[in-house]
Amino acid sequence: MIKLRAKLGELTVENVLAASDATIQECICKVGFWRRKTGYIRQTAQKLKDEFDSDVPKTVDELCSLPGVGPKMAYLALQVAWNLNLGIGVDVHVHRITNRLGWHKPPTTTPEQTRLNLQSWLPKELHPEINPLLVGFGQVICQPVGPKCDSCVLSTRGLCPSAVKAKAKSRAKGTPTKAKTLKRSLTEVMKEEGVELERIDQEEDGDQAMPGLGGEPDEVGPKIKVELP
Repeated sequence: MIKLRAKLGELTVENVLAASDATIQECICKVGFWRRKTGYIRQTAQKLKDEFDSDVPKTVDELCSLPGVGPKMAYLALQVAWNLNLGIGVDVHVHRITNRLGWHKPPTTTPEQTRLNLQSWLPKELHPEINPLLVGFGQVICQPVGPKCDSCVLSTRGLCPSAVKAKAKSRAKGTPTKAKTLKRSLTEVMKEEGVELERIDQEEDGDQAMPGLGGEPDEVGPKIKVELP
């Protein structure tokens, strides 16, 4: 949004509506699902103008009525913009990690189940902190595929029931090389996270079709060529 604000001069409803799709896409093309989100931004700006006097609403229900906005983003927006602590923003990282830690009995199957269970026992003053804390942890350490348990203090202290201990083995003939294993793991992570984010996006916004956005997958960042030894 920093690029979009700089491009438009001032990030107002009127300026967003006046901007072309190409301008918006140029500013957010590094974000996942940027074609779909271009449509959401324009539709949201129009809805804010028509129904909210060009202002941003301050309730969960009203925020969730905006295209592409679900409970996670609604709670985070209220916390950041208005310091209103009304709930926990649960994304794939919070959902995955809290289940790996055994915080849900029985395990939860959806982000909404995770949110409701966490809010039932986690002190309210910690609600705003858990999302940024676990998102960073999930991106760097507790990854969906190949979590770095040997680098995690929760694992070394015996606090994670899902921790996996690394075993040193000599590579037998025909065993994939480290480079091949890395390439496969990266592919699996990207696929799993992409599918999960897509599923949660669809759950949050009802999988609203964006006319004219096409069905081709979004490209995020430069393509990276991996050469194997």
